[in-house]
Amino acid sequence: MSAQTQAKGTLFIITAASGTGKTSLVKELLATTDNLKVSISHTTRAPRPGETHGEHYFFVSKDEFLSLIDEGAFLEHANVFDNHYGTSKAAVQSLLDAGTDVILEIDWQGALQVKEKFDDVVMIFILPPSRAALASRLSNRGQDSKEVIEKRLAGAITEMTQHTHFDFVVINDDFATALKELQGIIITERLRTAKQRTRHAAMIADLLTP
Repeated sequence: MSAQTQAKGTLFIITAASGTGKTSLVKELLATTDNLKVSISHTTRAPRPGETHGEHYFFVSKDEFLSLIDEGAFLEHANVFDNHYGTSKAAVQSLLDAGTDVILEIDWQGALQVKEKFDDVVMIFILPPSRAALASRLSNRGQDSKEVIEKRLAGAITEMTQHTHFDFVVINDDFATALKELQGIIITERLRTAKQRTRHAAMIADLLTP
């Protein structure tokens, strides 16, 4: 068997309104897909129960965050529900250069910022099956106050209208089905001709040699 040549990694953006189930889907996608990592974002919001610094987010103060913006450290950054979120430019580029596919879990504002900088970024939007399902999921999480939940629901409609800017839309009605569809998108991108020509350059050259 011919040796494979390392191809540059693909950048995937996965966006959804709060309560759509994005975090759970991405966690399972990472557990079932090789050579795939999620970029850990910086945020100024307080950790939720069970969240760990450096694993789920890099939790920083507002002053620290603003300093990183001034340094040009972020690939994208946004203010969401009075909290700042940002993606490390250096961390993402390092993974891509090493041939690792990278997932960014970011909001639509950040997604559009990244799209302007990466021509081959793959953008995926996850939608809930209904508004009622979204409201129920937000309430059942038990992580936010009633006031915050109402605020998130109000903003969800605006967020979901942005799905038209994305390459793929996945409906998270049935978890297993949504996961399978996400896995299918990853596999499809890995099988594109440009990637395969780099990855299997020696084999293809051998096949085409008279």
